[in-house]
Amino acid sequence: MTFSDLNLTTPLLSAIEEMGLQTPTTIQKRCFPVIMSGKDVLGIAQTGTGKTIAFLLPALRQWRFSKNRIPQILVLVPTRELVVQVVDVAEKLSSQMNVVVKGVYGGVNMKTQAIDISDGMDILVATPGRLRDLALDGFVSLKGVKKLVLDEVDEMLDLGFRHQLNSIFDLLPGKRQNLLFSATITPTVEEMIDEFFVAPERIEAAPTGTPLENISQTGYEVPNFNTKLSLLELLLNNGDMSKVLVFTSTKRMADLVFEKLSVNFSETVGVVHSDKAQNFRFKTVNLFGAGDLRVLIATDLVSRGLDISEVSHVINFDMPDEPESYIHRIGRTGRADKRGEAISFITPRDDEKRIGIEALMNMEIPIGILPANLSISDEISEFDKDKVVMKNVLVNIPSKSGAGGAFHQKLAKNQKVNNKIRHADKMWAKYGKPKTRGQKRKGKN
Repeated sequence: MTFSDLNLTTPLLSAIEEMGLQTPTTIQKRCFPVIMSGKDVLGIAQTGTGKTIAFLLPALRQWRFSKNRIPQILVLVPTRELVVQVVDVAEKLSSQMNVVVKGVYGGVNMKTQAIDISDGMDILVATPGRLRDLALDGFVSLKGVKKLVLDEVDEMLDLGFRHQLNSIFDLLPGKRQNLLFSATITPTVEEMIDEFFVAPERIEAAPTGTPLENISQTGYEVPNFNTKLSLLELLLNNGDMSKVLVFTSTKRMADLVFEKLSVNFSETVGVVHSDKAQNFRFKTVNLFGAGDLRVLIATDLVSRGLDISEVSHVINFDMPDEPESYIHRIGRTGRADKRGEAISFITPRDDEKRIGIEALMNMEIPIGILPANLSISDEISEFDKDKVVMKNVLVNIPSKSGAGGAFHQKLAKNQKVNNKIRHADKMWAKYGKPKTRGQKRKGKN
């Protein structure tokens, strides 16, 4: 099947041809007729399967021009990077249509974004937190939304956006089509589906845990951090590695690997993580996407959502804590039916992580032979030490029962009793006989 076999308009077919797309992916083929039918959709597919085009293509096919430029299509995504990506794809697909696409996300001035969307739009791509703030402040109306797309829902819920999502659902019209895409269906996702969706049709295409067939995997067993650095440099000296994503689990490790590689690879290496400024992150990712950077070192910030094309290799400098993150990481290569390679550095401390990943994939990671000229280090770094888990020791507070307190009862003679005593009784107690105050003297006549 080609895109020409789908019921697409000439502007959409022309845009697809300009983008260099020829054959729809599995998720795109399966979603198109169901979305066109108007049913709610639950799409289960991992990163790299073409989910963005899968929901944008039928949505644009059914879009109709309206003078009232309030969003007809609302796409919610977990990160600002993913907002930029979806906006870019939507603008390319609608390049020959009179469609206005806008994107909003947190971390930048909200007033600037409010001005940007004040002229109206047809498609709005947003992170839940920023959209909620803009909608509640009256900068955008959601009453015209006909299609709601929730992309990477599991990630949105992991980031704590459930409250914002509930608020947004309250602002949407009751009659709309809901499209949900997620790599994993957790109990929390199931609850959301039960509450807000109407008999959604389930469409699966390479769900998480299913490694893409065009990605070859290799693991190297290494003893420590410094040996990893040496192995990484050896591998990068291989000319076949044209576009390499290196994943680390921490920001500090990413910065240190970047510092070490910069010595020999100078300006061909970049690094991104959440401590970097937003403009710096966009610039670095764009340079890597354009091929101006050969190596990009990153945390899991970019393992999901970002559409970086033609990544030849993904290197797990250290194994991720969650098995699903491994699938998301390696899914950055082997995209658009191209071959890709995923390489993992595995230390003895990663045995449990490897077991979890292999159980999820239902296959073992093939172990490669270390290069003969690799320098094996004996030095133990801070990253080779086990994490010290501090016990939460609760101090027992002594019971007050039976213990002396700060309050002490006064002696009986010092106690004051609020009893009123008659004057006659006072006199009797003092003189032993009644005593009067004497009669008042009468004034002179």
